[in-house]
Formats: sequence, structure tokens, C-alpha cells
Amino acid sequence: MSMSEAVIEVTDGNFVEEVEQGEGLHMIDFWATWCGPCRMIAPVIEELSSEYEGQAKVCKLDVDTAQKTAAEFGIRSIPTLLIFKEGKVADQLIGAVPKQQIAEKLDASLSN
Repeated sequence: MSMSEAVIEVTDGNFVEEVEQGEGLHMIDFWATWCGPCRMIAPVIEELSSEYEGQAKVCKLDVDTAQKTAAEFGIRSIPTLLIFKEGKVADQLIGAVPKQQIAEKLDASLSN
């Protein structure tokens, strides 16, 4: 599976720098390779990263390799999408939700 240039891989090592110290809107997809629903929404995440280019940064975080960050945000089920605005959690979606629902959350965060 090749990831588009627009989707940024975040880890325990670069999360603070990329997301918490980042400006604007970030959406983080907390996922794992063994998670079926995560694989189902992966193409949607890629589409959104292209569609929101310049408005929001779309990132993926593998909960198996970045357990510290996943634990810090209380991620219990995946996929979980967290939307950060100016480094703080602004919204969240849990489960393989439809693209439209994710777009609505992003739009709401962008307009606030």
C-alpha cells in the first residue's frame, strides 16, 4: 500500500513537533495494520488528504509502533480520528465512519 505524499506518518518521536506544535488543522488517523475497519477507511483518508490539502494536514499514527502517543490520548478502539486545531484536540470520530461525516467534522473545525 503506497501512501500519497499528502498523508504524513506520525510517531511517538515526531508527534509533538508535527501536531501539537503545528499550526492550523491536523487530522490524525489512529490505526494498525491488523485492523480491518482501519484498512476500509484508508482510501477515504487518502482522498481527504488530497481534498483538504492546504487547509488541513492529514496524518496516520500506527498504534502498535506509537503506543505512548495512543495511550496519551486514551485511544481504546481503532480506527479513531482526532482533529487537532492549533495543537489541541477539537473533535473526534471513532470507527469506520462515512467520508461525508469526516468531511463535515473537518469543515466545522475549519470554520470555527
